[in-house]
Amino acid sequence: MSAATTYEASDLIAHDIEAYLEAHQHKTLLRFLTCGSVDDGKSTLIGRLLYDAKTIFEDQMAALEADSRRVGTQGGDIDFALLVDGLAAEREQGITIDVAYRFFSTDRRKFIVADTPGHEQYTRNMVTGASTADAAVILIDARKGILTQSRRHSYLVSLLGIRHVILAVNKMDLMGWSQAVFDEIVADYTAFAAQIGIEQFHAVPLSALRGDNIMEASEHSPWYTGPSLMTLLETLEVGDDLQADPFRMPVQWVNRPDLDFRGFAGQIASGVVRPGDAVRVLPSGKTSSVARIVTADGDLDRAVAGQSVTLTLADEIDVSRGDVLAMADRPPEVADQFEATVVWMDDEALLPGRPYLMKIGARLLGATISEAKYKVDVNTLAQQPAKRLDQNEIGVCTLSLEGNVPFEPYGTNKDLGGFILIDRISNRTVGAGMLHFALRRSHNIHWQDLSVDRAARAGLKNQQGRVIWLTGLSGAGKSTIADLVEKRLHADGRHTYLLDGDNVRHGLNRDLGFTEEDRVENIRRVAEVSRLMLDAGLIVLVSFISPFRAERRMARELIGADNFVEVYVDTPLAVAEQRDVKGLYRKARAGELKNFTGIDSAYEPPEAAEITVDTLAMTAAEAAERIVQWLAAHSARP
Repeated sequence: MSAATTYEASDLIAHDIEAYLEAHQHKTLLRFLTCGSVDDGKSTLIGRLLYDAKTIFEDQMAALEADSRRVGTQGGDIDFALLVDGLAAEREQGITIDVAYRFFSTDRRKFIVADTPGHEQYTRNMVTGASTADAAVILIDARKGILTQSRRHSYLVSLLGIRHVILAVNKMDLMGWSQAVFDEIVADYTAFAAQIGIEQFHAVPLSALRGDNIMEASEHSPWYTGPSLMTLLETLEVGDDLQADPFRMPVQWVNRPDLDFRGFAGQIASGVVRPGDAVRVLPSGKTSSVARIVTADGDLDRAVAGQSVTLTLADEIDVSRGDVLAMADRPPEVADQFEATVVWMDDEALLPGRPYLMKIGARLLGATISEAKYKVDVNTLAQQPAKRLDQNEIGVCTLSLEGNVPFEPYGTNKDLGGFILIDRISNRTVGAGMLHFALRRSHNIHWQDLSVDRAARAGLKNQQGRVIWLTGLSGAGKSTIADLVEKRLHADGRHTYLLDGDNVRHGLNRDLGFTEEDRVENIRRVAEVSRLMLDAGLIVLVSFISPFRAERRMARELIGADNFVEVYVDTPLAVAEQRDVKGLYRKARAGELKNFTGIDSAYEPPEAAEITVDTLAMTAAEAAERIVQWLAAHSARP
């Protein structure tokens, strides 16, 4: 077949472009990903699919041939992987780092394929590619069989609820097209798939490089009587099953172009909606009915799962971005505490108690991992005890949110059950997760309104409650300064309480050590106690090293920015170590005290503390006086 024949447009495009576009518009779309271990041939397979589907332009082909000669891995032959491995680093190393998306089509269907990385350190990229996929093609190198990363990716495919799985046993030409080799690999995978909940899959022997069993049956495998890979991809059912589920639509935007129109835009996650249908707004629980279904092409009398529309309601009720419109008599649950599976993606470990942001649908709110129940060994599927999750680890955790969210288990509805976790300081995505169910205590515990509030208690004491949070290295002088501040306030008739780091560890936090996880929990507990004391109307002085910005930010948000005063007791490490009143630095330097701040555990100085006191430039008494003066200038007796 000549190059001109291979790459020229189809006769339909050439002779009737309108008919082609009409047919193309009504083709179904399949999103799928390729995954597996390194060098299994994922990029080569996609390149071959693009080549055989005749979607490569002449200039692309010329560039591919030139690149194949310059950096290819197939000698003088075409290296199809270079059609997908777009990053220079990938071409140099012969591996996939980022997720590469490609679009192509055949006469029967349109496709979006994600080529995902095989290396373990890029597992997070694989999760990104899998999050929107309808099908997964898991490649296995026939020479190597089922590998660790093959199992990891298969487990993630199962977790992410991808319904269609194709086991592509590649490089069969290097194994002489041995049926025994193919059957052994399929048997091994069948046993593993049953353990992780993949009930059925299609297995295809192929050679991505040579094109065997890609578009049509290969003469090299007469013992294989199943469909080719492309036939499978063209005939997999793209689910319309979501239309049978109850109506749900997360609100992505409140559309208010003028005073006479107020609509709620979003993509329907499941079900069918019609004008006149009764709907419930969650989490508020208010009800109304659909007045209109508005689109750019006019109003509809019916909209289904997958469509993006704007709904108007018959009643003027409060609906905001992140709310969910649902069938009135079959709404989803609403809760603020869950069990969830979390895939951790960041190089900094997930620490229980550390505050993160959670994005679920269009809603963004604070979240904390209360407890890591266990992590999963993807090789053995054993559940291992875990206090933290490191990069690329998968664990089951309990999750607490700062507010209620409407949800459904991920296996029922991906839109209402899937979420990502975001670092509050850097705004980078650090984890992805799937909700399982709401914890019972989420439904059984409710906030009790009280008649006497914080303002009344503070008014009785004739003062404004505050939390004064002193942070700095061990030996900086925090406790000394805090004690002097409390003496001054007490002499002035103020009602105070001092929470000192060492003293609290004798009681409330005596069960905690000095690991990162325990430090986070130490600060969380103290912040909660401080908030209770603030509610009592007290001025609370907190003297803790509190080395991590994330935990100090958590304390500020928990207590309230208007009531939180951060004091940075700024002392250089060398000076703090010279003082070493408690002998702790000496022990840390000798290796007798692990995870000591400033030595083998980091201290993160405040970036915008309300008060900074330089202990090289002022005495402890002068530092205390500065804090008292600041409070006098920024507080008023009720």
